[in-house]
Amino acid sequence: MKRVLSLFLVDTSNLELLRAQLGAFSKQVPLLYFILSVNTLTLAYTHYGKAPFGLTVVLPALLTGFCLVRSINWLRVRHRQISDREVIRRLYGVVILGGLLGAFYLGWALSIYDYGNAYTKSNVAFFTAVTVISCIFCLLHLRAAALLLITVIAIPFSAFLLFTQGTTFAAIGINLLLVSAAMVYILVVVSTDFEKMINSQIETVRLSEENHRLANIDSLTELPNRRHFFQQLNGFLACAKEENTSLVVGVIDLDGFKAVNDIYGHVIGDRVLTKAGQRLEALSSDTTLIARLGGDEFGVLIIGAQEPNEILAFGERVCTALQMPFSLPEAVANVSCSVGFATFPEAGNSPELLYERADYALNYAKEHQRGRSTIFSKSHETEIRTRSTIEQALRCADLESELSLCFQPLFDVAHQRPIAFEALARWHNPELGNIPPNVFIAIAERTELINTLTQVLLRKALDAASTWPEEIHVSFNLSVRDILSVDSMTRIIAIVQSSGVEPGRIGFEVTESALMGDFEQAHDAIARLRALGTRVSLDDFGTGYSSLSYVHRLPLDTIKIDRSFVLDIETRDTSRNIIRTIVDLCRNLGIDCVVEGMETEIQADILRDLGCNTMQGYFFSKPLAEKDVLDFLSLSEVSA
Repeated sequence: MKRVLSLFLVDTSNLELLRAQLGAFSKQVPLLYFILSVNTLTLAYTHYGKAPFGLTVVLPALLTGFCLVRSINWLRVRHRQISDREVIRRLYGVVILGGLLGAFYLGWALSIYDYGNAYTKSNVAFFTAVTVISCIFCLLHLRAAALLLITVIAIPFSAFLLFTQGTTFAAIGINLLLVSAAMVYILVVVSTDFEKMINSQIETVRLSEENHRLANIDSLTELPNRRHFFQQLNGFLACAKEENTSLVVGVIDLDGFKAVNDIYGHVIGDRVLTKAGQRLEALSSDTTLIARLGGDEFGVLIIGAQEPNEILAFGERVCTALQMPFSLPEAVANVSCSVGFATFPEAGNSPELLYERADYALNYAKEHQRGRSTIFSKSHETEIRTRSTIEQALRCADLESELSLCFQPLFDVAHQRPIAFEALARWHNPELGNIPPNVFIAIAERTELINTLTQVLLRKALDAASTWPEEIHVSFNLSVRDILSVDSMTRIIAIVQSSGVEPGRIGFEVTESALMGDFEQAHDAIARLRALGTRVSLDDFGTGYSSLSYVHRLPLDTIKIDRSFVLDIETRDTSRNIIRTIVDLCRNLGIDCVVEGMETEIQADILRDLGCNTMQGYFFSKPLAEKDVLDFLSLSEVSA
């Protein structure tokens, strides 16, 4: 019984289907009321003068007027957007009104049936059958209303003909029942197929939306992804050019995120990225799009006119949001971020150029004001051109003749003598003159040239060391690309083996940035150097985010305390305490300790009191030319 009753109810579980049913029915409404009006007027005409005036004129006029008003109303509101609740209300209204109109039309037809002869009675039967069939066709997509109409009109009228009107009309009643049964079958089939079609369309739309989501949304952070970011950049830039407005492109990079992965693992790292994405999403708006470009890098698009102070203020909000600790059940992670911005049209007029210059501004921020934001400026453009000139010169340089080395001594203060020299690269180009090492080394590290430079300079350093006394060591700096390249490490080892210098006299210095790119590869590279017999130092200790995590995981021989802790050692207790802690750590681990950056005798005395025995700095000696090293050693022996 419940199943039968459910056929006369509107199923509200599928709102998309209900909207489709209402849309399909709305197209049929004028036709439905036209058929009802025509049938009503025709039947009224055939009974005019035979039935009472109220049944042949007044009532048909009211029914026709009602149909006209309903048609106009449906046409007026058919394109209006309505809520889900209104859709359900309207469909229930169709079912209820259909039942009421059916009962009303049946009552009217039966009221005029007895007026007239057999021909007019047959016309009533014809009117009823045509009305039922026509209405069912108009209501094919709304099964509940069509079934109710059959129940209200066809079944009672067939029963009336079958049991009260004789053989001929009984046959008409049976015919009407059979046709109605066939119409019910057609109704069920059509409505079921319609439902399947709509559900298929819904599923197609869902899959399309899911595919669009997968193609444009980052699965981890739920932010727009790199593909969507550059699509929007192209579109926004086209609008900005057409409307003569500005556009800001930004690149955000998390500082210290690699350390989170190394210390806590990638699962925690992903959770930090998820929370970072949530914080950045909170800063998005109708004019600000933030996307994840990959890894720990995010992109920003800001539409509309923006003054430099507004851009920097937004950057500060980003930095402030990401500097707050990330509290997780397993740990509390701390990162910061740097931001680079480029503005259209000042910084460029193509998507590629704007992004590259925003990325350049980001790198500038990371190098000069980490944890802050920077806008690409004309000075940056000048610097790019200068670096481009230097890079081109470096590619064309005769490295063997143009590269040279200076050597800065490392002093054993307990015995007042040098024990090693750190090799420092120098480059003199015939056209550009002397290029500072921090400039050309940085340029070489961004290209494949650094590996070639390393090999040329290492040969020169070992050639020089071969002329020194046996007890004097040489220290050589390796870049990130050297450490992370298996081929480069193989060539470095071959150079050491063919140099004739005892591997135990050779030390290689690596920075934390070299370890952060790929810790496993860095670990393997250091293990290969140690197996060769050379020593390995961790340079600039204390400036990174996870230096301590590397100390116990790497086979290190020496830690070099960064010069930044020495600068204010005379005035800050904190710096002295940090150095004392690192010295104690090295002693407990059996690792040598070297302190860089001494410039005054007071600094050297304080460090000696803290337990530091090996130092390096201008107080002892500035970097020496290769030809001056032996003289320096001779003078040191005399003074000792």
